[in-house]
Amino acid sequence: MSFPGKIAVLGGGTWATALSKIMLNHEKHINWYMRRPEQIEEFKKTGHNPSYLSNVEFNLDRITFYSDITRVVEESDTLILAVPSPFLKSHLDKLKTKISNKFIISAIKGIIPPENLLVTDYLTQYYNVPVENMAIVGGPCHAEEIALERLTYPTIACSDINKAQIIARIFNNRFVRTSVSNDVAGIELAAVLKNVYAIASGICHGLKYGDNFQSVLVSNAISEMERFVDIVSPIKQNIQDSAYLGDLLVTCYSSFSRNRTFGSMIGKGYSVKAAQVEMEMIAEGYYGTKCVKEINDKYNISIPIADMVYRVLYENAPAREEIKILREQVLK
Repeated sequence: MSFPGKIAVLGGGTWATALSKIMLNHEKHINWYMRRPEQIEEFKKTGHNPSYLSNVEFNLDRITFYSDITRVVEESDTLILAVPSPFLKSHLDKLKTKISNKFIISAIKGIIPPENLLVTDYLTQYYNVPVENMAIVGGPCHAEEIALERLTYPTIACSDINKAQIIARIFNNRFVRTSVSNDVAGIELAAVLKNVYAIASGICHGLKYGDNFQSVLVSNAISEMERFVDIVSPIKQNIQDSAYLGDLLVTCYSSFSRNRTFGSMIGKGYSVKAAQVEMEMIAEGYYGTKCVKEINDKYNISIPIADMVYRVLYENAPAREEIKILREQVLK
């Protein structure tokens, strides 16, 4: 078998659908795992995902669907994980086969609660997956824009740069341009943090702060991100690269950003629970905020914007007052 072998996408949501579209630009056939059999049946009837990115049509002859995670793992060599981070454990708990002999690509821009582990660290500690057999997808790459075939620049990170380059070639097509990196942990951490800062940006939007203020907020956020990543993942990186700054910008400003949308609802006065119910989609930053806070209890890094988001989401602090403190005592 030549690397990467048979590829499987695990997940039935927006991001999994976009990744499947990308894979089928290069691969003749993919395996695709979705948890709900009824979603698969409706997909087979219509030729598109009935719940997400339904404008993207698929050639069903090039896809084998599975609702059994053990079977899809057994029938595949490379696994692309595209499920929300809070639910990864529940999916993997159903496995009745090992994954330590698979190559795994995490497209999950989140962290595993309550262990507060990056996805790659979790897979190593609990499933014995070698670090050289894991890659991540980072950078600014909204699924909705991929569906529209708008130019997108993801970063593929792996400790084995040769494998990163091979995976990058599979992702590349006329609307996807990839770069590679060996900063796996740093890019994973940046992906968690940018969701937290997007919630902060959304809160400010909901409170009707303008673009001038938002630009200052995001400028301070990238400085926070750099401090956090430098200490928690001390490997040389350029925080201005698209995998860090680019992902932060798109998540803070884009109308497709569910974390920004979630934050905007909080700024408008929604309770956390009401915002989650109305969105009907997972805002990874809600879970990431708590994980970052608990990780930082060990390091005590100065991250006042992230701390503010934690107080608003988890301590019921009034958003308007928290932003007032931030603007008068922190932002510059």
